[in-house]
Amino acid sequence: MNISEAAKRSGLSSKTIRYYESIGLVKVAKRSDNGYRDYSESDVEALRFLQRARATGFGIEECRQLLGLYDNEQRHSSHVKSLVLEKVEQVESQIAELQAMRNTLNTLASRCAGDEGPHCAILDELSTLGEEESNLEEGK
Repeated sequence: MNISEAAKRSGLSSKTIRYYESIGLVKVAKRSDNGYRDYSESDVEALRFLQRARATGFGIEECRQLLGLYDNEQRHSSHVKSLVLEKVEQVESQIAELQAMRNTLNTLASRCAGDEGPHCAILDELSTLGEEESNLEEGK
């Protein structure tokens, strides 16, 4: 099948498939007599696997590891599980950072009158935060 059909069946764009080929994440598709890429069912299966892994939050190198494990019949499921649990830790850290960011934004918003006046407590606060960080970095 051609790249358009492989893209449709895998849930990836043609551009993404070409990118994955260019970085060696997936093998380069065979070429048909007319020079177009020709994808097999197993190629599409690997692309679907990558689409789901990326949608789950795995990065390119993590996908490379997972795909290698997927293709390795001698793999140990403990290795796969450890990769997933490592990703869970990363996601939990990101959630904590986002919650802290949300709390800071809510605090900033609560300090602003939000009226027609020029004074803005949010801008004052952001300005002060920047000075405090600079002072900390300089050891003041």
